[in-house]
Amino acid sequence: MNEVSVRFAPSPTGFLHVGGARTALFNYLFARHNKGKFVLRIEDTDQERSEKEFLDEILTSLKWIGIDWDEGPIYQSERFGIYQEQAQKLLSTGLAYEEKTERGVAIRYKPKTESIKFNDLIRGEIEFKEGFEDIVIMKSDGTPTYNFACVIDDAQGGITHIIRGEDHISNTPKQIVLYKALKFNVPCFAHLPLILGEDRSRLSKRHGAVALSAYKDEGYLPQALFNFLALLGWSPGDNREILTKKELMNLFTLDRINKSNAVFDVEKLKWMNKRYLKNTSDADFKKEVSVFIEREGYLNDYQALEDDKRDDLFRLLKPRAHTFKEYAQNLNYIFSSDYPKDAEAVKKHLSEEKNNEMFSALKERFKKIEDFSKEKIEQEIRALAVEINAEAKELIHPLRVLLTGREVSPPLFELMEILGRDEVLVRIESFLT
Repeated sequence: MNEVSVRFAPSPTGFLHVGGARTALFNYLFARHNKGKFVLRIEDTDQERSEKEFLDEILTSLKWIGIDWDEGPIYQSERFGIYQEQAQKLLSTGLAYEEKTERGVAIRYKPKTESIKFNDLIRGEIEFKEGFEDIVIMKSDGTPTYNFACVIDDAQGGITHIIRGEDHISNTPKQIVLYKALKFNVPCFAHLPLILGEDRSRLSKRHGAVALSAYKDEGYLPQALFNFLALLGWSPGDNREILTKKELMNLFTLDRINKSNAVFDVEKLKWMNKRYLKNTSDADFKKEVSVFIEREGYLNDYQALEDDKRDDLFRLLKPRAHTFKEYAQNLNYIFSSDYPKDAEAVKKHLSEEKNNEMFSALKERFKKIEDFSKEKIEQEIRALAVEINAEAKELIHPLRVLLTGREVSPPLFELMEILGRDEVLVRIESFLT
């Protein structure tokens, strides 16, 4: 058997979305597993819709997530002469004919067969019993059609396996016909299942970020997204979910790809990214997260914190963050008095009139603390709870919501120490007035 050779062939008419990224990833893993070649081809025959912005984003996103290519990028726009030459061969042998249109002369190929059967490496035997219309191979503007160009490129590039989304299944019989007409070897085909949103509809923008670059901007680690995408429709077979790039290369085979559609579970991605973040060194984490802190507008305040307070804050927030962006956004209740407040949490913990008396009593106690440490803070809160015959949590929960705007946060006493006595008193006073 010839060396395994696969390709990823995006069109620069839009950003690289997660479906395309997974296709690239599966091709990449298959090539690396088989010590083969991974080719990057840019299908930019649609000159009106192709944009450099999209091309740059595709290349940057592939590199960011950790996919490198052995050959390319190969640009179809630089191969128009080759497509014209192959079309002329079919014309000269009578297998194709010219068709005059309002815009010019197109070239069509007339299939000789009505039934096409092929073995899909994921789905098994697929047969198209009904024929199809004559295939346009060159459009009237002189550019090749998708099916014609990719057949020539794949054949001349020595591509042995075409791994792509199931939406291309309908193109396969036409391409097989053209392979045979041009006397090219027909490659193996493997069509991947769709990626669905959690509501089981096809993944779209309404399910959240779809472009790969958007996940980078949200503060996900590339190795976490690499791991996550590899498990969308594929399994190592032993229920493991955290796998390194090297492990995925060693384990990846097409027979472990599921025939059913995959579900893009955002919560699972967050969980996985949190695992990767926890294993990131403090130095690397601080370097990466500083970009996001700056975007949120808190970098100067963050850097101005006393070293020990900043270290304490880092220790509290790092293990709880699902993304770098979430870490940065969690600083809003540290450095801003206008932090968002969860409506349900406010309704649950801050609506009772007795809170006024409790917060007033806490304010007086906190004023007297000279060493505003977590130990002293806890001591005063628990002492007040005993005094008013309440459980400590009846004071802690409302205080947490008042100071952070949320029901769940890092340990409250440690957060209050970082905020400092003056800021805590200002926030309590703001509530009381």
